[in-house]
Amino acid sequence: MEGIPEVDCWAAELESVFARVAGRFARADLRWRMRDYVRGLLGKAARKNGWQLAEWAGHRTPDGFQRLLNSSVWDADALRDDVRAYVGDCLGPDGVLIIDDTGFVKKGTTSAGVGRQYTGTSGKIDNCQIGVFAAYATSRGRALVDRELYLPKSWTSDRQRCQAAKIPDERCFATKGELARDIVRRCIAAGLPAAWVTADEAYGQDWHFRRLLEQLGLGYVVAVPKSQQIKSLAGSWRIDELITEAPSDAWQRLSCGDGAKGPRVYDWAAAKLPANLVFDPDPPTHHRWVLARRSLSDPGQLAYYLAYAPAGIEIAELVRIAGSRWAIEECFQAAKNECGLDQYEVRRYTGWYRHITLAMLAHAFLTALAVQAGDTEKGAAETDQPSSASPWRRSDDCWTLSCPAHEPIVTPSPTH
Repeated sequence: MEGIPEVDCWAAELESVFARVAGRFARADLRWRMRDYVRGLLGKAARKNGWQLAEWAGHRTPDGFQRLLNSSVWDADALRDDVRAYVGDCLGPDGVLIIDDTGFVKKGTTSAGVGRQYTGTSGKIDNCQIGVFAAYATSRGRALVDRELYLPKSWTSDRQRCQAAKIPDERCFATKGELARDIVRRCIAAGLPAAWVTADEAYGQDWHFRRLLEQLGLGYVVAVPKSQQIKSLAGSWRIDELITEAPSDAWQRLSCGDGAKGPRVYDWAAAKLPANLVFDPDPPTHHRWVLARRSLSDPGQLAYYLAYAPAGIEIAELVRIAGSRWAIEECFQAAKNECGLDQYEVRRYTGWYRHITLAMLAHAFLTALAVQAGDTEKGAAETDQPSSASPWRRSDDCWTLSCPAHEPIVTPSPTH
């Protein structure tokens, strides 16, 4: 996306975006300041911080941008709603909602939510802020649609510290999993046309998260750790031990989507879990599945998944959904590299949400341009002893896990 010239289609689309969100900024000076800020995020400044954005926009000082982010009257959540609707309109229906978090490495101790915590951004425990995000992806493209700032207990238990960072009094501690569930509820209630949800094991192992998706009627394919327990009256297995029992012909070679070096091909095993025939005698509309992905170059490298999907789903479709999770990583990379998502200098809670949302708007604009140009890629998104008997059984159309007429229960794991 980087380097797209400001030709007529570029300017027309940007004006359309500004018109879409103009109502969120009551005063004309705020609207123009917002326009300058977003143009700066899309521009060629070496670093998208206050001074460099101000210089790029021709402002003498960054004071105007600082007021935009910290003290001006406008609603970042309303703007977020506009971004989500814009992305949904641009990318179309039946997409995948992808949940993940990313870190923003910071110095000091005053930025809202900052603390020593693990972040995949640096691959270690670092002094950082953590944001929980959702991206929406279809065959046309992908873009960020929602965000929440994670506040560790060291912050929420210190109200004086929260007040100094302008964190609202009503904001209490919430796990990343709870923030993710709030994001999903919000996206679906707003009409985002997602048909599926995917997430890494930090969220996939959360029973409450999976249960919410089922209650909302959403299909999912979520990663889980190898220690994930699968239980039924027929027995109990860790998912890695269960997959070890898979017959050789249960594995099939499939691509989970294209990557930078072409199709991402792995060996996959999938088995349908039995339906609850006691309490639901009618044919079920959805089934639960277990899946495993095995590397071709290193067969000892496996990843594990739980899935919930409409009856009659093809294994290849489950594999495609599992593979769509990479799209949010591409969103993080593009939004950070091209739109300054991580280059802010605000310390207050409100300023974080405002900058992040404006950067999401800029990234959504680039996604819309790429869709219009046809440049987007195709394709989205210690317990009981195990049973000694292998549960794998071959039916007419797929592999299943044998069980009496009771539905297996996937035990809850600690929330993230």
